[in-house]
Amino acid sequence: MSYLKNQHANHLLLLGLATLFISTSGVLGKYINLPAPIIIWFRSVLAAVFLFLFCKYKKLSVKLHSKKDAPTIIIGGVLLGAHWVTYFLALKLSNVAVGMLSMFTFPVITALLEPLFTKTKLNPIHILLGFMVLLGIYVLAPEINFQSTYLKGILLGVFSACCYALRNLILKRHVTTYDGTVLMMQQCIIVSLLLIPVLFNLDITATKTQLPYLLILGLVTTALGHSLFISSLKHFSVSTASIIGSAQPIFGIIMAYFFLNEIPTSNTYIGGTLILATVIIESIRSKKA
Repeated sequence: MSYLKNQHANHLLLLGLATLFISTSGVLGKYINLPAPIIIWFRSVLAAVFLFLFCKYKKLSVKLHSKKDAPTIIIGGVLLGAHWVTYFLALKLSNVAVGMLSMFTFPVITALLEPLFTKTKLNPIHILLGFMVLLGIYVLAPEINFQSTYLKGILLGVFSACCYALRNLILKRHVTTYDGTVLMMQQCIIVSLLLIPVLFNLDITATKTQLPYLLILGLVTTALGHSLFISSLKHFSVSTASIIGSAQPIFGIIMAYFFLNEIPTSNTYIGGTLILATVIIESIRSKKA
């Protein structure tokens, strides 16, 4: 029993680490001075290279086990690309807090959609915790001027959330047969190929000065963060992993304060407390389960 508890604690720790790494996307997405599709292309290519080298080092097979897996992995890659591009557009149009928080409607979307993809029944506690997260996001978000770009940022953030939720649910059935690193590498390759046309249509002259930040985005945020997150789906339901991952906006807002001088309001603390409360509740609940 103690061994199982330790295993659960280790899985939670790795999921928490994945959450921290992925949350760096907010600050980097806002700070990097390049168009969003260009950032995502570099992010995907760099992550694919890092992940491929890691797979070779670990002697992991990067090939598809079956041709039947190709459609869902490709669709997952398309959804991941759409999620990243629209999320970074949301960050550019608003700020780190609004961009990240509007995207964090995805735990609610995930909880509502998961029964359609798996044999699990709709768990009322996930709905309750999802709405707690939504309430936290509502409190955290600054006053919205519908004449500004903030509304576009929020709408793009919510669309990004839908893509992310669907992608996680589609990939869920593959995590038992594929290593998380392999899945992430395959999807980064798909995103890279899809975005090649943007290189010929958008300005990439500032790429050299932004390269260090693109490297961090490719290695830490993407290669490490997302691989750990996908791997966590072996040990948690998508809803559980999503709700625990809701700490990302808190980390993102803290980073934005230090690196971008985006000062949080009192609402940030209230909303942040609500979101962190759901993370703690779900962590305890999943442990008992």
